Amino acid sequence: MPLDPDQPNPKEDASCNPDKARDDESFDISQESVRKRIQQNTPSPHGENTLQTSPPQFVSEEELMEAAKGVTNMALAHEIVVSGGFQIKPVQLPDGSLEKRVRDILHKAFWDCLEAQFREDPPVYGHAIILLGEIKEALTSFLLPGHTRLRNQINEVLDLDLIKQEAENRALNISKLAEFIIGMMGTLCSPARDEEIKKLRDIKEPVSLFRAIFSVLDLMKLDMANFAISSIRPHLMQQSVEYERKKFQDFFDKKTNALEFVTQWLQESARDLETLQSKNSEHLKAEAAPASMSPVSVLNHAYMKLLTWDHQRRLFPETVLMDQTRFQEMQQELVKLTQEGTLLLIIHNSTGSALSGLPGFTDRMKALIRVLLQDVDSQSNNAEEIWAMLSEKICMEVNTTLTQHGFTPISGENLESFKGQIQAAVSPSNHIYRLIESRVHMFLLSYLFATNQRPLPVIPGGLGPLHEELERTAVKFARLVNYNKMVFSPYYDSILGVILNK
Repeated sequence: MPLDPDQPNPKEDASCNPDKARDDESFDISQESVRKRIQQNTPSPHGENTLQTSPPQFVSEEELMEAAKGVTNMALAHEIVVSGGFQIKPVQLPDGSLEKRVRDILHKAFWDCLEAQFREDPPVYGHAIILLGEIKEALTSFLLPGHTRLRNQINEVLDLDLIKQEAENRALNISKLAEFIIGMMGTLCSPARDEEIKKLRDIKEPVSLFRAIFSVLDLMKLDMANFAISSIRPHLMQQSVEYERKKFQDFFDKKTNALEFVTQWLQESARDLETLQSKNSEHLKAEAAPASMSPVSVLNHAYMKLLTWDHQRRLFPETVLMDQTRFQEMQQELVKLTQEGTLLLIIHNSTGSALSGLPGFTDRMKALIRVLLQDVDSQSNNAEEIWAMLSEKICMEVNTTLTQHGFTPISGENLESFKGQIQAAVSPSNHIYRLIESRVHMFLLSYLFATNQRPLPVIPGGLGPLHEELERTAVKFARLVNYNKMVFSPYYDSILGVILNK
């Protein structure tokens, strides 16, 4: 996968065969999706930037397109490094879409033409020879430099000049060539494709066999590409920080106010932190002055703001734009964790010591709550009905457990109060919800400040049952933040220097 914007477009070398073009098409579409995502989320410059940058330059359209290519390649490299399970997947076009209809029509026309050539008397092998050349090229691309014997076999059996002579003399044996191709594919493919190779041997009709061969070759190309990605990931990790910073600098040099929203984001963080310190100073002695803000504290609080970001109304800061989806997913995870923690705390307070020490009860309730919360959305129109049903199920499970262990079940006004607390837990203004949320965010913030020289922060009270999920989220959050700091620290230092000096 080329990361150099100067590399030629793979589509330019695609042949007229629609099936071969699919592999190049899938790669181009993946790049196009990344490019669209960047273009849609990249804010248009307006307003004045607090940070004094170099004077705006007039750039040509070609230079802007070159910068856009650099950002796209930077996004691809970033995905490979940050996403441990990053893989290229086949493009699945939506049913009924125009693109899928056009592709299906073209494919059908091509294969119908091939079938018509086979039915002629004598058969015409013009298209078939072209396909054999593409199969030869695909098989050769799977070989390593040391596979000399296999390369010689492919060149000998799939000698196109010889095949053309055999076709002209009516001596071409397609079945024999197909048998060799399938055997070679079985040698070169991963074990995961053995079943597909086995199915190829059962196909006797030549057109259907050619279609199936190209389908399996497409999968083998994806396997090879994903293997290459996993192989270069350790090496890319060593170069990715400098690479991303360089590509962003190229974009920064060609775009006016390229850090406008980063500056606003850090300014808000500084103001919020200053307000927080002022409130804390009210609890100190009159002669005690609040601690001065440091760049690290402002930046860490800025990252915490991304976990409560209003993605519908606000544009994301430029330096974290490529990770916006990850921060959104993390934000949703934290909402679910906060809801789980709120409900578990309500259950604990309502049942007291009767069930708190019961082995397995907390884990069973956590699993039940997680299932019930799976499809709950506080913004949906029927949220109240869902939470009313959820409270009924939780109360039923709690009372069943109390009865089984000889305790008096919750009833009457206490039961109605218990249900009301559960239904109110969905509201962010609920005092128990806010308490759990503040503890979750404080733990994540402490995790950002933690270093190898200091012990990791302790799980706050009330969140013990969720310690595994919370620590897993904290590790993921800290890894994402620390990588972003390594790439963009020069820009953050420059902006924070201006902000804190004021």
